[in-house]
This record gives sequence, C-alpha cells and structure tokens, in this order.
Amino acid sequence: MENSLNLDENYDPGSSIDQSSDHQSTTETPVYSTMSGDSFAYCRTYSETSAFSDPIDDNSSCSEPSPSNWPPAKSGQAVLSRLGMKQIKTGIENKLDDPEAIELELEMMKERFAKLLLGEDMSGGGKGVSTAVTISNSITNLYATVFGQNLRLAPLKPEKKVMWKREMECLLSVCDYIVEFIPQLSQNLQAGREVEVMGSKPRADIYINLPALQKLDTMLLDILDSFQDTEFWYAENGSMSSNSTRSGSFRRVIVQRKEEKWWLPVPCVPPGGISDKERKHLHHKRDCTNQIHKAAMAINSSILAEMEIPDSYVAGLPKSGKACLGDTIYRYLYSTDDFSPDHLLDCLNIVTEHEALELADQVEASMYTWRRKACMSNSKTSWGMVKDLMSDTDRSDKNHILAERSETLLFCLKQRYPELSQTSLDTCKIQYNRDVGQAVLESYSRVLEGLAFNIVAWIEDVLYVDTSVRCQEQ
Repeated sequence: MENSLNLDENYDPGSSIDQSSDHQSTTETPVYSTMSGDSFAYCRTYSETSAFSDPIDDNSSCSEPSPSNWPPAKSGQAVLSRLGMKQIKTGIENKLDDPEAIELELEMMKERFAKLLLGEDMSGGGKGVSTAVTISNSITNLYATVFGQNLRLAPLKPEKKVMWKREMECLLSVCDYIVEFIPQLSQNLQAGREVEVMGSKPRADIYINLPALQKLDTMLLDILDSFQDTEFWYAENGSMSSNSTRSGSFRRVIVQRKEEKWWLPVPCVPPGGISDKERKHLHHKRDCTNQIHKAAMAINSSILAEMEIPDSYVAGLPKSGKACLGDTIYRYLYSTDDFSPDHLLDCLNIVTEHEALELADQVEASMYTWRRKACMSNSKTSWGMVKDLMSDTDRSDKNHILAERSETLLFCLKQRYPELSQTSLDTCKIQYNRDVGQAVLESYSRVLEGLAFNIVAWIEDVLYVDTSVRCQEQ
C-alpha cells in the first residue's frame, strides 16, 4: 500500500509542504438525529450527520500519534496501542488540576459506552442494532459532523480536527482487542515435558489495512492544510454573479455550476488567473489525492467482498437472471463470442447516475443468480460454496459463462462511474454485518474515499475557473 503511494517527497510549490505520497459527487449531507438506527444510505461519498460528538475540549486530544506497527502481543493478551491503561492514567494525571475537564471526559465515555451497549435503541427494549452496525454508523456520522460543512479547499478548523482525531482514536481502539490465536513455540515445564501454547496476534485484515487507512487519513488532512494561503477564494451560495467583483478586491468569480449543486461555494481567481506555482501546486495535490482515492476504494471493495452475503439478499434473488436484465443485455452476454463490456455500456447510453446504479443492481443480482444455478447443477448444495466462485465448475457451463461476464460488466460499470453509490448488495452487507473489525475497516475506508473524491472535485473546480479566466483574457 505504502509503495503505491510513494510520491514526490521533494516537491515544493513554494510553501513548506511535506507530501509523501480515488456514490457520488461532492455532496452536502443533511442533519438527522443522533445515531439513527435507520441510517443505511451507504453511498460512496455520502454519509448522514448526527450529534454523536459532544462539545470539544481542546486539551483532551491525544498527544501521542498512533503507532504504525503493532507491538508484540503476549499470550492471552490483546494488543493495546492507543487506549492502553497507561495512556488513560497519564491523561487523568495531567488533568488533576482541572476537575471540569475530568468530569466532561467521563461523561463522554459513559455516553459512548451506553450507546454501544444499547445498540442505538435508547428505549432500552433490546431492539437495537448490532455492535458492528453501531460502530459503523458512529464513524459515518462523525465524518459527516466534521466534514459535512467543509466544502472548499481550506484547512479544517482546529476544533473540528481535534474532534476527528480524538473520537476516531476512541472508535478505532476496539481493533486493539480483535486478535487471532496462533500456536507458539513449545515451552519446557518443570517435569521436562513440552507443551504447545496459544498466542495472540492482530487479525490479518486489521493488521494490514488499519495502518494504511490511518496514513491515508493523515495525508488527506495534510493536503487540506496545504491550502492555507491561496490565490483563489470562494463566493458563498452564488451570492455573486459571473461579472461581479468583491468589494476591495480585484478578483472575479466565474459561475459554472450545475443547478443541483447550487449550495456549493464558487471558486474565484484573479483576472489573469492564478500563478504557475499555484497551478503546479493544485495539479500535484490532485494527483496525490487521486492515488489516495484509489487506495481507499480498493480497501473498501476488498472488505465488502469478504463480508458474508446476508440470507435476506439470497432469498430475494430473482429466479431468472434473463428476466432481471432484459432480453437485450442477456442476448449480448450469452450470444456474443467476443464479449466487450465497454461496447455494451456504450450501446446502453446511460445518461444519469440513477440509471447506472439501477443497472449495477440488476447485473449483480443476475450474477449471483447464475452462480447459484451453476453450483446447484454441480451438486453444490451449500450457498457458502458460492464464495469459492466455482473453482471446480465446468467452464463451459452456460450459467458460469453468464456469471463471469456479468462480473466483468459490473466491474467496468463501477470503473466508468467511480462516484456511483453502493449497490443494494453492499448496503445489505453493511446492514447485516456482525463482524466488528470489518465494520470499522469498511466505514473508515468509505468516509476517506468520499473525502478524497470531494477534494479532487474541489481542485478541478478551481482549475476549471482558472482556465476559463485565462481564456477570456486572451
């Protein structure tokens, strides 16, 4: 992961920036009640807002950064790297002179603990969601609370950054206790016998992906911080027309915004455009953020692929993949010898994102229908065998060919529309997931993917305005 993000560290656009290193377009998120159990609109760049976060105490943020490597775990002990007892004790000792701060921290921890135990069911009736879904919603809601109003290329407000780091530290601490047991070297007993004992280590998916996501998180915040002193500015809510000028300023605003994005601030540049140094800086940060977006999307897709398919989704699969897709697509999938998914997508002439998402749901449902039929035709009675994706299935089987081509079509569709919302299967997996580790990794990668996508869109807005102004000057 880190090798793929090894960018030009020596790049210096003129400011002191140390940069070491791809749902939907930029979206404003509505505000809902605290941690609603119905918040399952899991889109690539969309997240719901809640008042999950309490008032901010600037002195309560963790002063020690999260370690990039896991410390060695002793037998029978979980890995404690962020919220160990030593850190908690040190934090309390540092605040002995501030009883109000201690009381605030305790109340916040009590509230988080209660919400996790209740599963977001504040009535206490035991009808709450699972712990995995609760944590997933908490990360999603925290992201919307912190970044929901940040719609421009500018450093995050200090209080928001403190909130993000502190509460993510708390939510991610659960991963310190998710381990897998492995046999260790034999130990000699007093009687001279040797026994094999079990030791613990961080679970493989968390060990690999969590440090990578934390690094992507830091890189995105650094990219926002790099836009401290810029040559462009923003006009709020279309309050300025395309020919108007700001009072006391020589800068002009160019309005080129789709009607559905009317609430977004409009970037403004000087009459002659931005300088070459600033333009080079924008291009460099866009390239960096593109790589971060691709990395976060890859992690998110891999975690979703590992999640179990809920029984409710399997029960709702259509009996016929042909009826689900329609005769035109089905005929092209099966009768064409030289199958080209890109040519098929061109022929379909998809105009809106809704059409693309509807097609993705249909293709995915048909794919699993054909996979199940292929397994059944080869005496595979367990649906769990579908996960192996017919490793020993006859490659000439009709259902196998259709499933394979449907998977290729779905992959090309997601590549062509990277901002596409998550499919019905992905949403169903998140909703019924019970694995806490997968819930943390999926939600964390999803919100970072959305933030990276938004930053790229904001940079391209500024570059578009700059190009328009320079063309007008010529």
